[in-house]
Amino acid sequence: MESFRRHTGLVATLRRVNVDTDQIIPKQFLKRIERTGFGRFLFFDWRFREDGSLNPDFELNQERFRGASILVTGANFGCGSSREHAPWALLDYGFRVIIAPSFADIFYNNCFQNGILPIRLDEKLVEELFSRVDATPGYRLTVDLEEQSIYDDQGWRTDFEVDPYRREALLQGLDEIGRTLQYEDLIRRFEQRPRPGGISAGALS
Repeated sequence: MESFRRHTGLVATLRRVNVDTDQIIPKQFLKRIERTGFGRFLFFDWRFREDGSLNPDFELNQERFRGASILVTGANFGCGSSREHAPWALLDYGFRVIIAPSFADIFYNNCFQNGILPIRLDEKLVEELFSRVDATPGYRLTVDLEEQSIYDDQGWRTDFEVDPYRREALLQGLDEIGRTLQYEDLIRRFEQRPRPGGISAGALS
C-alpha cells in the first residue's frame, strides 16, 4: 500500500448525502477478482447514460474536475453494504483524499486499509469548501497528514482529527496485514516455544 504524508491535488465536489457503496461501485462489477481496474466503473449509474455515453449532468463528468484527486462530498458517505471494492474504485479513479462531514464506519476503515485518507470536517467547513470550489476554477488543496492540516494557496487553512493508530499506519503505508508482519520475528519465536508435552507449535507446521 502506498504511504500517505502530504498530498496536493485538484478538488472535485459531489453535493450529495447518503452516497452508498452500491452507487460508488454497482454490484454487477463485484465479480472481478482483481483489486485494480475498478476506477472505470466508479459511480457507473451516475456517470453514464443507458447508451454508454457520459452523462453531462453528473458532477464528476465536468471538465473542470478532470484529474481531481480530492473529493469533497456530503454526510454519511459510503453507507450501505461493506464492500471493499468501493475504496478500490475511488483509489483506481485517482482519489487519495475524501472530505465529508461523516462516513459510514466500515467504509471509513476500509479507506485507511487501502491508502485513502478520509477526513471528517464540520459541515460548515465542508460547505465553505463547496463554495470555494465553485468560485475558483482549478481549486486545489494540500492535505498534510503529518501536521493534520488542510490548506489552499489563498490563505484558507484548517486542522483535522484522525485516530493515531490509523494515522501512523497510513504514514507508513501499512494495512493490518502489513502491521502484523512487522512482528514476524516475534510471532515466529512464539510459535517455536515448547508447548506442554514438549512439542512446539513450529514442529506442527
